[in-house]
Amino acid sequence: MTRNQTNSDGPLDLLLINPGGREKIYQELGTDLSAVEPPLWCRLIGGYARDRGYNVDILDSEALGLAPDVIAEKVLEMAPRLVGMIVFGHQPSASTQQMMGAGDACRAIKEASADIPIIIVGGHVSALPERTITEEPVDFACKGEGAVTVVQLLEALKQEEENFEAVEGLVWMQDGKPVINAAAPLIQDLDKDLHGNVWDLLPMDRYRAHNWQCFGELEARMPYASIYTSLGCPYKCFFCCINAPFDINRYRMRSPEAVVAEIDHLHETYGIKTYKIIDEMFVLNERHVDAICDLLIERDYGLNIWAYARVDTVKSDKLEKLKRAGIRWLALGIESGSAHVRDGAEKAFSGDDITAIVRDIQKAGIHVIGNFIFGLPDDDLDTMQQTLDLALELNCEFVNVYSAMAYPGSPLYTEAVLKELPLPNHWSGYSQHSYDCQPLPTDHVSAAEVLRFRDDAFHAYFSNSRYLDMVTQSFGWETRKHIEEMAAHRLKRKILEATVAAQ
Repeated sequence: MTRNQTNSDGPLDLLLINPGGREKIYQELGTDLSAVEPPLWCRLIGGYARDRGYNVDILDSEALGLAPDVIAEKVLEMAPRLVGMIVFGHQPSASTQQMMGAGDACRAIKEASADIPIIIVGGHVSALPERTITEEPVDFACKGEGAVTVVQLLEALKQEEENFEAVEGLVWMQDGKPVINAAAPLIQDLDKDLHGNVWDLLPMDRYRAHNWQCFGELEARMPYASIYTSLGCPYKCFFCCINAPFDINRYRMRSPEAVVAEIDHLHETYGIKTYKIIDEMFVLNERHVDAICDLLIERDYGLNIWAYARVDTVKSDKLEKLKRAGIRWLALGIESGSAHVRDGAEKAFSGDDITAIVRDIQKAGIHVIGNFIFGLPDDDLDTMQQTLDLALELNCEFVNVYSAMAYPGSPLYTEAVLKELPLPNHWSGYSQHSYDCQPLPTDHVSAAEVLRFRDDAFHAYFSNSRYLDMVTQSFGWETRKHIEEMAAHRLKRKILEATVAAQ
């Protein structure tokens, strides 16, 4: 972590912490296979506060691999007026699973110095604000995206008579009961107010791309950065919790000029060519995407970018431009091989649509990451097998295979609570890769059956000879060996061990 000259003058007002706990989230996969990404919302909140005259720093404990007691030591040493524990994660579903690391860090900070106030911010927090302020060792929580709330709280803490009632989006305890203040307005001018240009506060030498993004050139995983071009999502997928901090399906975009200026800065300052576009749906607004691509094509940096898209938002006639701009991978939410199950998950496109767009993307020279989910509400063993069969047929250059989770903030969570379905005992149980992972059961299969199918599907895909032959041809023998070593890791699962023990 570095501090710029401006921020090092005077006492520290705000220390934003990105929580760690990768070992609980990923088991052994977290050591070198998964990505380590710059924390977006630490950047956005940090930039918003610094623009308003506050001294700000960021402690990325995930990237630095800091244990809770070391985090507490750093907090004591830096002595901020306010600690912001920022629990958004690197994708919407990652917020809940990060709560274990966040809670451990907050507990250690409070044990070391109970006088330093902590506010916790994130998608999970916005979904469960009263539970969070009641259960977690923090002084405040935030319902909302956080920037406005944190700055107003800093101002309130400066006053002789603290007036927390006026802090928009603040969740706090009064007379032993949680209070949720009126919501803060969503920030509209992203370029001016949520630029996130505080890269100087981050350990830029610690970030690395996913292994698959650099297939064929695995040594190019560093340096690496993730950026955003839009916030929110206009869709309402049943299993998704992306809009929990916003309460509404509000979709906001940065200007293409601001996006590319940020890439200019990262390329010139840190030599970064490998990027993730964080947007839940980058390939959506045609004019927005075209303008960004045109500006990147002018620069010809030789970038390796990956981004999310939907099957029904990718336009075949735009793929060549995406490739020329540096888009090397598109992640598609295919979810299920069953049309009936896809309809229930608000994914109304056909199997033929899926196959056609995957082939078009690949013909354009862009690699595909297929995202598949097992255990959606209408799933049974037959439909889950249809999903695996579709994945094997498509033979994407990489896949993510998930078990359906009722993430707080999603409609699936609301339904699970109403039906009194079993949910994980700990927040780490919401991680796809954790030891205590516990997906939802369906009406036809148990949680253990869903998880076993998911894990078996992972190994079936990555050990499939047709897939490995394609990888060898596309990326070389070194990448094939890397994948075979990756597939050799068999995750330990508490729920499966318990099932075996009971038999």
